[in-house]
Amino acid sequence: MTKAVWGARIRLAGVLTLIVLSSSCGDLTRQGTASSYLIVVTLEAASGANEGVFGNTLLSDVVTVVGGRATFFNDLGRVNFRLGMKDPGSSGAPTTPTPANWITVDRYHVRFIRADGRNTEGVDVPYAFDSAFTVTVSGDAQGGFTLVRHTAKLEAPLAALAGNGLIIDTIAEITFYGYDQTGREVSAVGKIGVSFANFGDPK
Repeated sequence: MTKAVWGARIRLAGVLTLIVLSSSCGDLTRQGTASSYLIVVTLEAASGANEGVFGNTLLSDVVTVVGGRATFFNDLGRVNFRLGMKDPGSSGAPTTPTPANWITVDRYHVRFIRADGRNTEGVDVPYAFDSAFTVTVSGDAQGGFTLVRHTAKLEAPLAALAGNGLIIDTIAEITFYGYDQTGREVSAVGKIGVSFANFGDPK
């Protein structure tokens, strides 16, 4: 093989790689028909037994003793959104959004996954669920939601953790759904680590 042919093949491979990378990078901004898109800036969580303390991971206590009685709390999530515009301005910065570009988030879906691939709901991880909350994003906005339902702590596999001393480590994947003010659908995904066990109760 001559150097010319070899060089041409390298250049062709480089071009194809750039095409693939450009395509994948553009998926975020091209997804959907809305002129704006939703960015999950931060995602935090707090144990229902200590709801004022938010962090980047969650230790979900499956049972909390209050006044000598076993109690079950929802665990809370908190998300910070930012609005992005698909069409860049002449200076390279996004154009200023109008009220038509504002995005209203009105529901979300939570599913739990494990790094070891054991993801059978009700056996290895809690059941996925959908719920609703409403926040309109015109620039930056924050919303609170239920990340772990108290009813999940009464079902398999979490119920067994109250007495067996084990820990289930998961990743919670939260998909937020909404629409811009012209009715075009928008979605965004955030993830946070969640560990389930019968942790020590706050004092």
